[in-house]
Amino acid sequence: MSVRTRFAPSPTGYLHVGGARTALFSWLYAKKMGGKFILRIEDTDRERSTEESVQVILDGMEWLGLEYDEGPFYQTHQFERYKEVIQQLLDSGDAYHCDCTKERLTELREQQMANKEKPRYDGCCREKNLTAAENTVVRFKNPHEGDVLIEDMVKGRVVINNRELDDLILARTDGTPTYNLTVVVDDWDMKMTHIIRGDDHLNNTPRQINILKALGAPLPLYAHVPMILGDDGKRLSKRHGAVSVMQYKEEGFLPEALINYLVRLSWSHGDQEIFSREEMIDLFDAVDINTSASAFNTEKLLWLNQHYIKNKPTEALAEVLQEYISSAGYSLQNGPDLIKVLAVFQERCNTLVELADDIRFLYEDFDEYNAKQAKKQFKEASLPVLESLKQQYSDLEDWSAEAIHHVVEETVNTLEVGFGKVGQPLRLAVTGHGKSPSIDVTLELLGKEKTLKRLEQAIAFISNK
Repeated sequence: MSVRTRFAPSPTGYLHVGGARTALFSWLYAKKMGGKFILRIEDTDRERSTEESVQVILDGMEWLGLEYDEGPFYQTHQFERYKEVIQQLLDSGDAYHCDCTKERLTELREQQMANKEKPRYDGCCREKNLTAAENTVVRFKNPHEGDVLIEDMVKGRVVINNRELDDLILARTDGTPTYNLTVVVDDWDMKMTHIIRGDDHLNNTPRQINILKALGAPLPLYAHVPMILGDDGKRLSKRHGAVSVMQYKEEGFLPEALINYLVRLSWSHGDQEIFSREEMIDLFDAVDINTSASAFNTEKLLWLNQHYIKNKPTEALAEVLQEYISSAGYSLQNGPDLIKVLAVFQERCNTLVELADDIRFLYEDFDEYNAKQAKKQFKEASLPVLESLKQQYSDLEDWSAEAIHHVVEETVNTLEVGFGKVGQPLRLAVTGHGKSPSIDVTLELLGKEKTLKRLEQAIAFISNK
């Protein structure tokens, strides 16, 4: 049997991290088993589904590198097929028309809740043999006897008595199919063998199994993945920060870092933290997914992102960084070679946004300083230090890190001050924010002309305070 898995998002918003993890697990299992991974867009909610949301899903899948073997397939293209299956269930006696009004159903629900009963449809129209009319829905005739057995790959054996289930609606009064019907038909037609999805769908599974049985369709294996929680133990949402996959891209995360982080949410292989894509495929198995919910930890994700930035080939990092430099609004034309810059700065940043911001001073002049740093470093005592440095650097012909460092040492010895009294105001003068690698390497990258210009600017700033 060839394994076939799918990711089936609804295009009613962004691709969130929970959905991305489900897609990843489905993708990994298909790759591990030499099978196929299918993308299906469940866009039957016409009021909320948008083309923009579809594109966001496609963009997110592409950015994460979760390429699909088939699709994307759209449920809105399948309405004739859904009607055909609904008619098949009506003809076989496994479905029926129901004309219960909203008022009756509301009253029934309130009465059941008052009696502390589980709210469910009471089968009022089950044996009425009604025909289709403007006000009728189509309901599935759920079995009254027996159990639904789910051999879940994650949760183990789950048994649901059929009396816990009611006769769910398959088609609304306007004829449009409902979620549980469309999912069943698509999974059947697309020959899905394994359904990996969030455990919020567990209550739908026995209903879908009963419909599949009524159709004489083969049953897939199910794996219900626990939800992702915020660090406060509540379900992950916008209040916890970024939850959209593409927002993580905008904030400067590498896709390999996010993938590595997501795979470790509810799955592990010993104490291993860093996984290449090949290792994930080789080691992953759905039966090893934990049953308990996982808490999203942004600090851990930042640590992973720093690891991947630090270890990414410099040329590849330079290519990826171009987009963030462009977003930051400066050009690389008037500055040092980016490859040389990254060789120095690559290990210092948690995100690509931070990296693009930290190297900005090498390419763009500034006329303001970090206020806190300026108050601390630009004191009157700093003037002779900066003036001495400016004079010596003006005379310096060998603009190398070693020669630049020698000037700093000379200034320390001549003025009889500590290294901090020289290095800190110098760093602030040339960067504007006081954050950089070793000052000699920084000045070598910046170049002699810009260094002298910024020393002159800092001296004027202090003199005019």
